Amino acid sequence: MISIVIPCFNEEEALPVYYREMKKVMEEMKEQSFELLFVDDGSADGTLEWMRRMHQEDERCRYLSFSRNFGKEAAIYAGLSKAKGEYVAVMDADLQDPPSLLPEMYRILQEEPYDSVATRRSTRAGEPWLRSKLSGCFYGFVNRISKTQIVSGARDYRLMKRSMVDAILELQEYSRFTKGMFGWVGFRTRWLEFENVERCAGETKWKLGKLFLYALEGIGGFSTAPLFLAPFLGCLLCLAAVATGTVSLIAALAGGGHVQGIVLLAALVLLVGGIQLVCSGISAWYLSRTYLEAKHRPIYILQESSEDKQTRVMLVPVKKESRYETA
Repeated sequence: MISIVIPCFNEEEALPVYYREMKKVMEEMKEQSFELLFVDDGSADGTLEWMRRMHQEDERCRYLSFSRNFGKEAAIYAGLSKAKGEYVAVMDADLQDPPSLLPEMYRILQEEPYDSVATRRSTRAGEPWLRSKLSGCFYGFVNRISKTQIVSGARDYRLMKRSMVDAILELQEYSRFTKGMFGWVGFRTRWLEFENVERCAGETKWKLGKLFLYALEGIGGFSTAPLFLAPFLGCLLCLAAVATGTVSLIAALAGGGHVQGIVLLAALVLLVGGIQLVCSGISAWYLSRTYLEAKHRPIYILQESSEDKQTRVMLVPVKKESRYETA
């Protein structure tokens, strides 16, 4: 069986389009059995209703629905943990991850010595210029400071063998960065390139602010380099302070004047205060991550799934003796 995990957040418009395209691929690969595992990440539109409808019409469609929005990383984890297939893929519902690549990905795992087939965009055509540049800067920076290498342009879209999926599920941290986890667990990976594809419907949920926070998760989760940035910066500032004081003293002696003590004192106070704030801020960042992990909160909370009993509880007005009855 091939399990396809599809995290969804407000994808009401994209789901029917995705399902039509995925049906074509499943028909092409009819010798394999499939399950489509949709994960509703607390959507506020009709996404969950579409999932229920698809489950009723096609038994290969399963779904999970969260009690609120927990984020795409939690949705991917939930889908991987509930997937039943020997092969598991992660794929977006907006068709930016082309389902047409799936037959080739499956063939590679069958015929070549790889544990996963991952995808990356060869171009970012159609993407805003600023977003493309910032993304490139992030990949370059994180690969310099982390031992876990993340391929530039990498997508979450990949097909994995069960052994790799089980290894990823062993990583139970609350703050998750799946792209980094794929690289951290290792395993032999083959990369497929494809040109950037625009969304089939709806709007992107990844605004610049959200992408920035996601980048911080990647840096904090797979690198301790920022911890060493604080003492390095402190040394540079101290050297700058010594140099400034020395130059001021030499200039004062050469000119026959004196060093203005109040100015020098104010500069030193600001310098020391700045160093302390930088060091405290970086330490607090990592301490906050430790705090979240120490709580051992669940990565997600499940409200409904396709495995639930089909009977549903509705509240309807009845006689005065009791205000509601269960239907």
